Amino acid sequence: MNIREGNGHGQSDLFPSTHWSVVLAAGRSEAEPEIAGAALAQLCQIYWAPLYSFVRRRGYTMHDAQDLTQSFFAHLLEHKVYARADRQKGRFRSFLLASVKNFLADAADRERTLKRGGAQNFLPLHEEQVEQAESLFQTHSAGSNEDRLFDRSWADALITAALDRLSADYKGEGKEQLFNELRIFVAGGEAPPPTYAQLADRLGIAQSTLRSQVTRLRARYRDTLRAEVRRTVDTETQVDEELRELLHVLTEV
Repeated sequence: MNIREGNGHGQSDLFPSTHWSVVLAAGRSEAEPEIAGAALAQLCQIYWAPLYSFVRRRGYTMHDAQDLTQSFFAHLLEHKVYARADRQKGRFRSFLLASVKNFLADAADRERTLKRGGAQNFLPLHEEQVEQAESLFQTHSAGSNEDRLFDRSWADALITAALDRLSADYKGEGKEQLFNELRIFVAGGEAPPPTYAQLADRLGIAQSTLRSQVTRLRARYRDTLRAEVRRTVDTETQVDEELRELLHVLTEV
């Protein structure tokens, strides 16, 4: 099912074709539940790791946190929790965090869920995805309360999604090697990036060409990151707010 994304150009501050707007519309009976479910499933993919980290921070084991996270997403769809979302608050991130807190607060029902075997397969889940989520939790859990851990995991997951999407675009253009070489200029790394002279020599291109390629990559990365954020909010203003929050979370000591 194709859920189109708006780009905000020539529109009002509402984005009728973004994923979150589709979900909100379904809550007001303005869209088919099946379409809302597809949009919700796509949105939830990026939030699996942040919510898993949040549940783990509550003291659950890896296995129980995995089951509870899967069950939570199934709960969202089965009980149409999105129908109670406040459009004025807008952000999918805020909606999810409030919803998972309510979900975990009902301890008796959650325990029964685990005893039944837990994980309902609302989202496809792979071992690599669980390992990455656990790695995020281990990396950011020290000294972080559960809300800040969720925010930091969200920031990392959002950036990863943007980089993966950009990587796929470059691969589709037959420029996978170029992206892999230049990725460090937007994603960073433990080691400093190579000098333009070193990289230009390795790629066999002029330094001026390399500079243009890096500038183009950075612009595309900004656009891609913005597009990822746009999927999860309801207005252009909220896109800007989420990007500012993203920067704050990443630079917070």
